[in-house]
Amino acid sequence: MGETDRDFVAALRAELAAIDPVRGCDRAALRAALTPLPRRHDPVVARLALRLTRPGSLGDAVAGRVAPLALDREAWAALPEHCRLAWLRGRFLAHGSLSLAGGRTHLEFVLAPDEAPVLAERLAGLGLPAAWRIRRDRGVVTWKSAERIVTFLGRIGAGPGLLELEARQVSRTLRGELNRVLNAESANVARSVRAAGRQLAAIRDLEADGTLATLPSLVRLVADARRDTPEATITELAERLGVHRSAVQRSLERLEREAAPIGEVASPLA
Repeated sequence: MGETDRDFVAALRAELAAIDPVRGCDRAALRAALTPLPRRHDPVVARLALRLTRPGSLGDAVAGRVAPLALDREAWAALPEHCRLAWLRGRFLAHGSLSLAGGRTHLEFVLAPDEAPVLAERLAGLGLPAAWRIRRDRGVVTWKSAERIVTFLGRIGAGPGLLELEARQVSRTLRGELNRVLNAESANVARSVRAAGRQLAAIRDLEADGTLATLPSLVRLVADARRDTPEATITELAERLGVHRSAVQRSLERLEREAAPIGEVASPLA
């Protein structure tokens, strides 16, 4: 992931960490999601955790209710959605990572092995199904769908950073589509150039052999038009001659077909 992408991800995480919930239950859910902090954590996440430990920041009753939230299905079911989203925001800040490497968006949580299926189940319950697996004795919950990642980040409170991420994805999509069109156009041009080269060679062989003069008038007209405008497409030749494109195509194919025996005779391997 490039420096610019890393800076963007850091800014997005800082934006999420700066959200200061008004409700005591949301603050308690957020604190529960951050506890315990992993040994390697962002300074912005550490500051958030410190902010939530200040006296009066949480109601004791609410804090006690959400403390065992990581694995307790009953505690999760009892929470309103705003508390669940606050908890998920904290879990992402403490255990989640976002990668934009190689033009692909990838978000994952690295957790205790027994929490991974629980988190995947909770995300599915919010309409955001995720894959999970065990990797090096750690549970990993993963999204590779940019659409689901954007939806998740929006649900947990991302604002300006989310808009920039969406703009980046649109830009990547447009660049990818433009490259696809350019590549296809380049391939078409290369095929047209090769075909025109074969047709011109066939016309020269037929003219030298005297066969060209014996061919139908339309085939001769197409041969003259091809010699005059080697770069023209079949459609352009048809428009110039005032005939159907299929008629031009058949005439060019006949020129190559009639010239094939001449080329075989002229070949030193014949």
